[in-house]
Amino acid sequence: MILRNTIVGQLLLLMLLYTTEYLCNAKTVSTEPLSMALPEPRAYLPDAQNLDFVYHDHEELTRFLRATSARYPNLTALYSIGKSIQGRDLWVMVVSSSPYEHMVGKPDVKYVGNIHGNEPVGREMLLHLIQYFVSSYNTDQYVKWLLDNTRIHILPTMNPDGYAVSKEGTCDGGQGRYNARGFDLNRNFPDYFKQNNKRGQPETDAVKDWISKIQFVLSGSLHGGALVASYPYDNTPNSSPLGAVFQTYSAAPSLTPDDDVFKHLSLVYARNHAKMSRGVACKSATPAFENGITNGAAWYPLTGGMQDYNYVWYGCMEITLEISCCKFPPAYELKKYWEDNQLSLIKFLAEAHRGVQGFVFDPAGMPIERASIKIKGRDVGFQTTKYGEFWRILLPGYYKAEVFAEGYAPREVEFVIVEQHPTLLNVTLQASKRVEGVGAGGPSFYRPMQAPQHYRPGVPPYATAASNDNGILSTISNGLNSLYSNIFG
Repeated sequence: MILRNTIVGQLLLLMLLYTTEYLCNAKTVSTEPLSMALPEPRAYLPDAQNLDFVYHDHEELTRFLRATSARYPNLTALYSIGKSIQGRDLWVMVVSSSPYEHMVGKPDVKYVGNIHGNEPVGREMLLHLIQYFVSSYNTDQYVKWLLDNTRIHILPTMNPDGYAVSKEGTCDGGQGRYNARGFDLNRNFPDYFKQNNKRGQPETDAVKDWISKIQFVLSGSLHGGALVASYPYDNTPNSSPLGAVFQTYSAAPSLTPDDDVFKHLSLVYARNHAKMSRGVACKSATPAFENGITNGAAWYPLTGGMQDYNYVWYGCMEITLEISCCKFPPAYELKKYWEDNQLSLIKFLAEAHRGVQGFVFDPAGMPIERASIKIKGRDVGFQTTKYGEFWRILLPGYYKAEVFAEGYAPREVEFVIVEQHPTLLNVTLQASKRVEGVGAGGPSFYRPMQAPQHYRPGVPPYATAASNDNGILSTISNGLNSLYSNIFG
């Protein structure tokens, strides 16, 4: 009897303690059902050393990046390219066996996530990619090769302010898509086809400054709202104002001189993805994409996109990766998205090692900085780094390269690309020859016509009157495109 009373007493005491603790912790008493009164539980708690499949706010994201950088100082370097309008850092994590300095002869590549604040799956995938790289370096030979031979820059969120006002579980709509001033950051870059008069934003200005300082070879921008790899051009010249109104519904491809390369890069991502290459439409009302890829303008044209800017202005091969049908799916689905995208994210970056790479030297063997190079027949060119390096992703075939530099005679070189490994091509430019000038200037030096800082194909179409963005038809067109992009990505 005493034992029984003791056990009963203990049970009563435990019940009393539990009830007291519950009442003390309860801030209010609600008459609503429990599921409505309490916030949705998080399946995991964020851990800086063991990243969980949850959405991380800016403080948690910052804490993870700082902790990872401290834990893996030989593989990572953390820096900020600027701040958002509301003062949040635009963090970039470098993952490489040489994280603090450029590795001569080895390409720089990048990923950008969350340019639309309400499309955060890419943001989380990039955090998991960072963790996978640093934790697998010593055990995965492919990852070790990639980090030993590539400098990978990862910007998990370009729009942290937009993310802060987005809502988990919202698959469509525009809440959080824009930055704190209401600008769509993927419509805020200079455009080749049309004059973009939208005021530059701190986030886009930071990215423009970033890519002007680093010669990125390859890039991916992660989005949500569809399941497709989309490649340049995103924009196209309008033949008439009336055509501009209906361009969303009668879009045609707008192909770059490197269309073969862009299709290949898109297919690399789509075919290594668990579902993308099947080309299944997300919804019955949305388009299906053959092999999971599309030309951007053929899907729907847009002005001021980031991928066109990377390519035309800097020769960086960037594609847009739409990786989730729902823009902001519930957190419990993130693990599935990681499993779907992990191999694609890694294999895509390795494509930076396809094509031709080398150096441009002067006769003394010193590197020539900012020498301009273009592949004959491909009018969008690129430049050498301060070490004289260059890279160009090309498919197997026979090519000619034209090389220019101020004060040097231009040169044309021929080379062949094979499938197995990149072609190494070193080019030596000779100084301009001295010739006798005529006129008041006296003796002078022959100088080839100075190449532009960045090659651009032909004359910008926006120089013609037909493509002006003025008038009611343009307003309607912009409204239709905005609505379409809010729905589909």
